[in-house]
Amino acid sequence: MEKRITTPITREMARELKCGDTVLISGVIYTARDAAHKRLVELVEAGKPLPMEIENATIYYVGPAPAKEGQAVGSAGPTTSYRMDAYSPTLIACGSTGMIGKGKRGPEVIEAMKKYGAVYFGAIGGAGALLSDCITKAEVIAYEDLGAEAIRRLEVKDLPVIVVIDSQGNNLYETGRAQYLASKHV
Repeated sequence: MEKRITTPITREMARELKCGDTVLISGVIYTARDAAHKRLVELVEAGKPLPMEIENATIYYVGPAPAKEGQAVGSAGPTTSYRMDAYSPTLIACGSTGMIGKGKRGPEVIEAMKKYGAVYFGAIGGAGALLSDCITKAEVIAYEDLGAEAIRRLEVKDLPVIVVIDSQGNNLYETGRAQYLASKHV
């Protein structure tokens, strides 16, 4: 079922999204990859404020290419998510409710999603140029020294994603595979 949502994604909104839902996201999201995640978790552990509002935040695992004239960013395809697995449970516990990336997630991340009410969206790898068309504004807000991996505040309009893992731990990588294998024996 296709849904349209506008950020911020509250925990209640995250709990309503189900594995397999296609979603068009509009509003503000943030970019952060592994180096930025490491710094964010270090701030949390030191009891210091984060450079962005983490409560109900959606984080897109992307390091966008430089923008061409007339664009907010260049190609903006998702990064493999497991690289953030060591840090994601901490950020979920701090209030983050949405993550966008590609690939599987570890059990600690899924447990944090279930405990706190968060959702993992998959974006299509290899479609970065098309996904960048959904980004209407981008500004670096932290860690400019990381270049493409700096934290950016993005404004998006109808960013297409699919709920890969919902807040109950239902996982499209598992259910989709099971459905496919079951259909091969029909």
